[in-house]
Amino acid sequence: MSFRLLDEDDEIDPILSVVNLVDVFLVLVAGLMMIIAANPLNPFADEDVLIVKNPGQEGMEMIFKQGDEVKRFATTGSQGEGDGVRAGVAYRLQDGSIVYVPEASETQTISPDS
Repeated sequence: MSFRLLDEDDEIDPILSVVNLVDVFLVLVAGLMMIIAANPLNPFADEDVLIVKNPGQEGMEMIFKQGDEVKRFATTGSQGEGDGVRAGVAYRLQDGSIVYVPEASETQTISPDS
């Protein structure tokens, strides 16, 4: 009694090529998952993100991601206008930090103790 199955050559077995294709697709899927995880707008990340494209140039765009919500704001090139009242003054200190000092209104008093 002879077993011809044991004598077969591994190079002509079609199942081996299918196994190799499965291995290739597993590597591709793992690579794509790593790219998605490295993306700042990753849908699975819990952190809030702000991305500014072309800062200070024409066509500037800001993208906010807060939780599951993504918002896009694009500049139109026009200056904003409208009615309003002065809310305070902002000062840039020598170390680069900015301090905002609100204006005191008639109903609001600011004391050094508070």
